Amino acid sequence: MQAPRSDNTADVIVVGAGPAGSTTATYLARAGVDVLLLEKSTFPREKVCGDGLTPRGVKQLLALGVDVSSSDWVKNKGLRVVGGGVSLDLDWPELTSYPNFGVVRARLDFDEMLANLAVGAGARMRQATNVGAPILDDKTGRITGVNAKTADGPVTFHAPLVIAADGVSARTAIGMGLEKNEKRPIGVAVRRYYQSQVRTNDEYLESHLELWDRSDPKNPILMPGYGWIFGMGDGTVNVGLGVLNSSKAFGRTDYRALLKAWMAGTPEEWQLNEETATGGILGAALPMGFNRTPHYKDGLLLVGDAGGSVNPFNGEGIGYAMESASMAAEAILQALGRPDGLGREQALAGYPLAMSDHLGSYYRLGNVFSKLIGQPKIMAAATKLGLPRKKLMYLVLKLLAGLYDTRDGDWADKMVVALTKMAPRV
Repeated sequence: MQAPRSDNTADVIVVGAGPAGSTTATYLARAGVDVLLLEKSTFPREKVCGDGLTPRGVKQLLALGVDVSSSDWVKNKGLRVVGGGVSLDLDWPELTSYPNFGVVRARLDFDEMLANLAVGAGARMRQATNVGAPILDDKTGRITGVNAKTADGPVTFHAPLVIAADGVSARTAIGMGLEKNEKRPIGVAVRRYYQSQVRTNDEYLESHLELWDRSDPKNPILMPGYGWIFGMGDGTVNVGLGVLNSSKAFGRTDYRALLKAWMAGTPEEWQLNEETATGGILGAALPMGFNRTPHYKDGLLLVGDAGGSVNPFNGEGIGYAMESASMAAEAILQALGRPDGLGREQALAGYPLAMSDHLGSYYRLGNVFSKLIGQPKIMAAATKLGLPRKKLMYLVLKLLAGLYDTRDGDWADKMVVALTKMAPRV
């Protein structure tokens, strides 16, 4: 809304240039807002992720004007669910609200693409800028900027509004006194890339509801967690697993050893072994179900993982991070269009309300679901009873992936809508 005042001041500071931060910065910069985008790393950089986007994520890419028709994007037509001796291919549903395909693209490249999109829209990005404590007004407690470390020494940046898109660390939010809710779900995920010509081209994202250690073929051991195998289309495969804090194994398990044990029992022709691994095993936490709130406080807006936006049903993060970013950007634009004071604050307060309206009830259901599947007996029974029933799994797919029409949908859409209406908001 104003010309840049100096290199270190802006209308809005965005901390973190992941999908949430870059998406927010793009929408704001396109509207003429002076945006500083601060990223602690330098691109390209790795992120622990499955690299797969469901149709929810694709919708957000299309809304940004990203062309997903090129060979950079490996399309998938659905989800393959494996468990209880059953493998079931489920196509993404045909919906008004979402496209009928997902995509795969490595975060090493994906995040840089989104950051460049923001820069192209007019955002000013500073890489290798590690943001620490927020700067607060002594009288009001409002955030007025952030302190950061750079190669040239400490730097302060100032803006009347700050977006916390700094991921699971949530250092900016913590500096404002916003602690996570320990009762909400959180997961730990590890992933590794493998060279596999056999599995690299797959029309389905593959989800494993059971992880087996088959080192002793006569005595296979069911291990905790869930897993995925996503073909990258370039000769490699992204393989990973996650464990929820509702599981007794959470925090007590060597997750890297767990992944190796699972891979050692996969068919030899899949080529998923130590010899074909292309790098180390990396891990990260998955903050789910709005585990850090409120999403707005005293000039600070939480987007993406910083606000616990990961879907507790399926661990998907990118699409929901981008959804939160678009809602945060809309609230900021409404606020900046009003005179400073109560009216502006009311517009900003609309962001957490929008988040609650959009996902609050759905995430409440997801939080309950995450507690249930952390119990091995419940998970085993659900797998045994559910997977052989394709009609039931059609409903489960819509619920777990958040892929349903809220109006004029089919029977499964109406059932998911009914369930969310019965659930109180997070």
